[in-house]
Amino acid sequence: MTKKRRNNGRSKHGRGRVKPVRCSNCSRCVPKDKAIKRFITRSLVDSAALRDVTDHSLVARAVAPEVYVPPKMYIKLHYCISCAIHAHIVRVRKKETRRNRENPRARKRNNNYKR
Repeated sequence: MTKKRRNNGRSKHGRGRVKPVRCSNCSRCVPKDKAIKRFITRSLVDSAALRDVTDHSLVARAVAPEVYVPPKMYIKLHYCISCAIHAHIVRVRKKETRRNRENPRARKRNNNYKR
């Protein structure tokens, strides 16, 4: 039978079995090496309310308003393949471009620096 990918869509290389994780969107059980992983950093205070918080906070006034850094939320999201494609986190690519392992975001950043 033909193979679509050399690694079968996984990155377990030499490990026999990998513990599953739950998809953040649909709760499907997905092997950890196959899941699409994204690490998100969000501020607990939205930008509209940030000024109000710094004005009324004793901690922010004591430290100095320009030094005060609001707390952040760090979340690691795991997606199954179908949810990642549906939410446009990853895209379906042609057979020739599937071999390209370069990060598309990094390529955009590099192009911006060359100008």
